[in-house]
Amino acid sequence: MTIMTLKNAVLEIHGVDDTIEAWHQIATWAMVFTAFPVFIALISGISAPYGRYSRAGWGFYINARVAWLTQELPALLTFTYFILFFGAPGILEQPLSSRTILAAAFCAHYLYRALVYPFLIRGGKPTPFSVWAMSLTFCVWNGFLQGWTFARKMHSDIPVWHPRIAAGLLLWLFGFINVMRADSILTNLRKPGDTGYKIPRGGMFEYVSAGNYASEILEWTGFALAAGTLQAFAFALFTFCNLAPRGHHHHLWYQGKFKDEYPKRRKAVMPFIW
Repeated sequence: MTIMTLKNAVLEIHGVDDTIEAWHQIATWAMVFTAFPVFIALISGISAPYGRYSRAGWGFYINARVAWLTQELPALLTFTYFILFFGAPGILEQPLSSRTILAAAFCAHYLYRALVYPFLIRGGKPTPFSVWAMSLTFCVWNGFLQGWTFARKMHSDIPVWHPRIAAGLLLWLFGFINVMRADSILTNLRKPGDTGYKIPRGGMFEYVSAGNYASEILEWTGFALAAGTLQAFAFALFTFCNLAPRGHHHHLWYQGKFKDEYPKRRKAVMPFIW
């Protein structure tokens, strides 16, 4: 059975485009308006209870590799599902269109995050169930937002060399490359047998304490610029509101931990600014 046959079968079974569109709008604005209280809660001092901030009371623990794989993969699967079974005609037949290239960019990130990064971790601390569940929920939520948008709402006739799209894709690529570089720096920070924390150096860490978070913020800001959709903007906004306060607290933690040894010019999460 071909993908087109399966797609038609799914559409016949569902027959609820208007209903999905209504839920899609609700989910989009929910992400926009949820971002602000998340920012306020995190910047005020509520830290996610994993890694160096791990503490009891957030549920049983899940192996770090298993947690990353199972919480991130649903974003890729949900996004792909909507592309394959609800996609407007031609989305798979236009490999060089801006829409297809942006869809590939989204998939590339989550392929890396779900299927590569977990196996790069060295002895990562386990993740509390509640944190895993929130991450999983967000990934399904965002996979639906971006997947339905790419399947039904985005135009594919804007050339990839359009200034806005080209600039956004370059920013996305810069962010994605530095996400992977930051992960590599953190993974290799300790040599076998080492314990304790060290000051990360290199890449974005030369400018900010949270080089990994800063890179991901840049990545999805570029994605939103290139996509030009409310849903991509909601994703970028939520990413900033979720990660920037954590970068701020990382910065304060490093300054307290290493005091005079910590680089004075290094900012928290936005080079030269914050």
